[in-house]
Parts: sequence; C-alpha cells; structure tokens
Amino acid sequence: MSQPVLSEDSNANKANKAISRPRISGKVRLGAAILSAAGLAAGVVGVHWWNNGRYIEDTDDAYIGGDITVVSPKVPGYIVTVAVTDNQRVHAGDLLVKLDDSDYRAALAKAEGVVAARKAEIANLEATRAVQTSVIAQAKATVDASSAETVRAHDDDRRFGNLVGRAAVSMQSAQRATADYQQALANGQKALAGLAVAQHQLAVIDTQHQQAVAALTQAMAEREIALINLRSTELRSPVDGVVGNRHARVGAYAVAAGQLMAIVPARGLWVDANFKESQLTGIKPGTPAIVEADAVPGHAFHGHVASVAPATGAQFSILPPENATGNFTKIVQRVPVRIVLDEADGVLGALRPGLSVVAKVDTRSQGS
Repeated sequence: MSQPVLSEDSNANKANKAISRPRISGKVRLGAAILSAAGLAAGVVGVHWWNNGRYIEDTDDAYIGGDITVVSPKVPGYIVTVAVTDNQRVHAGDLLVKLDDSDYRAALAKAEGVVAARKAEIANLEATRAVQTSVIAQAKATVDASSAETVRAHDDDRRFGNLVGRAAVSMQSAQRATADYQQALANGQKALAGLAVAQHQLAVIDTQHQQAVAALTQAMAEREIALINLRSTELRSPVDGVVGNRHARVGAYAVAAGQLMAIVPARGLWVDANFKESQLTGIKPGTPAIVEADAVPGHAFHGHVASVAPATGAQFSILPPENATGNFTKIVQRVPVRIVLDEADGVLGALRPGLSVVAKVDTRSQGS
C-alpha cells in the first residue's frame, strides 16, 4: 500500500522542480541584462569623461556681474524733475533727473559780467597804450626841437662871446646869449626826462595789459566752471541700461556725490567664478567657458576666460587670514576668475547682475 504513495510524492517533487527551473533562469537573465546595461552606461559615461569630462573644470560658486553705474549729482540742489521710474529701460543721454538751476544761472550771469568787464579793461588799456605811443612820439619831437634849440643857442653864445671881445656887441647881449644857451640845455634835459617818463609809462601800461589778460583768462575759466555747474543740474544716463535702486524724489535735496539711482548696463555682462586652487592648472585667459543659470534652465551661455585674479579672494577681505600661529587646518582656497560672456549672451534680460550660476571651463584649449 505504501509504494503508490511514495510514487505520487516523487512525481510531485519532479513537477515542482520542473516548474521552478524556468523562474530561476528568468531572474538570471534579468540580472544579466541589468548588469549589461549598467556596464554599457558606465562605459559610455567613462568614454565621455575620458574624451570631455576630465577637461572640464566647473564651480557653482559663480555670480553674474556688470558695470553698474551709480548716478550722483556733481552739484547740490533741490530736485525739480525725475524723468524715469523704477526698472525703466533708458538709453545713453536720456534725462534722468533735473535740479533747480536758478542759483547756477545767476552764477553764470555774474561770471559773464566779469568777463565783459575784463574785456572792457583790456580794450581801455589798449586805447591808453595807443595814446601813450603818441605821447612818446611827441616827447621825441620835443627832444629833437630842444636839441636844435640848444645847438642854435650854443652857436649864438660862442658868436656873441667873440664879438664882445672886439666890442662889437654889448656885454648885455652876450650875457643874454649865454643865458639862452643855458636855458636851451635845461629844456633839452627836461625833454629827455619827459621822454623817459613817457616810455616808462608805456611799460607800466604793458604790464597792466598782461595783468588784465590774465584776469580775463581767470574770468573765462570761472565762467566755464559756472556753465559746467549749470549743465550739471541735468543728470543724464551715461549708458544704455535699466534704472534700479532709485532714491530720487521731486522736492528732495540732492547733495553732491549722493546716490540718486543706479543704471544696470544693457550689455557687457560677465561672470566672476571662484575656482578652487586645484582647478586652476588649465584655466588661462582665452579659455572657452559655458555658463548655466537657474533662471534659464536648459540654456547654456557661452563666453571665455578674460583674466585670473592675482590673489585669492581671502587676501582681499578686510581681515586676511593669518596662519602663522596656533593650530593649522588646511582649507582649499578659491581664486576669482573673470569670464566675459559673448556679445549675444552678455545682454541684460534673462541674466542679471547678482544671479548665481554654474561656470564650466573647457581646459582643452589653453587660451593665450
């Protein structure tokens, strides 16, 4: 009776084994497929890393930058016009703010009056010099006349002296001739002195003219300063860009060099990427770079390395680290690298100064 029972159990075991064999074989195939796929993926990744990845240095310690211009007045005054609003796009030369210019117009008018007075003074001195030139000519003529009179009087005195010895003329006539000669000599000396005075006066006039010309130059410079100050009451945008951080309000008093607003440039953006010191080997000026921003997912911005900072960022801090004393723990330092974006990509829009980005530098090209 027991033999049939054993036969049934044996058959059941054989059936179970037959069923389980395909299941084990399927798991093996699945595992092998997974391992094959993983190996293939690892191979692809490895090949990509070998051909490309090992040349790429990247960092997420990078930020967009731009030449943000702070608009400040050169002269103080009350604000009468604010021609722009927050986040408004402007072009170079557009009016931003106008200050009250009444004081500066008055200063310009005063300066122009001083210039006119100096010009009139110069004209008067030039006329005086012309008159003095005539006076000198007259004095020279007087000297010439006195010289001729002296010669005549001297001849008369000598002739009368000879005649009085022969009793041809009276002693009184001879004495009168001598007196005339002495008078002629005195008149000649007087004429020479008058000529010298006239010539010295001309030199004085020339000196006064030089002083007047210098005063005119100074007055014209002061007028130019007054004109510059008047023009400075109008603040215009120095570049194309967008208005930001606006503090200017109508009626407020603007102090010289006080910040009224900022202009974020419309183009010419760059990236300051802080790479580890161990990543700098292949980073040189001219090396191509790619920038990825969280603000624009899936888009790559292209540029190149413009320069590498001459020192680590820590050296430019207010309190540079001093490791000469105490326990030392080595900390990997970072060096700022300036990446200039291509003209098409370095435009204000999706990218804005201050945004964090991921910078990647392809060191296969060693740059310049």
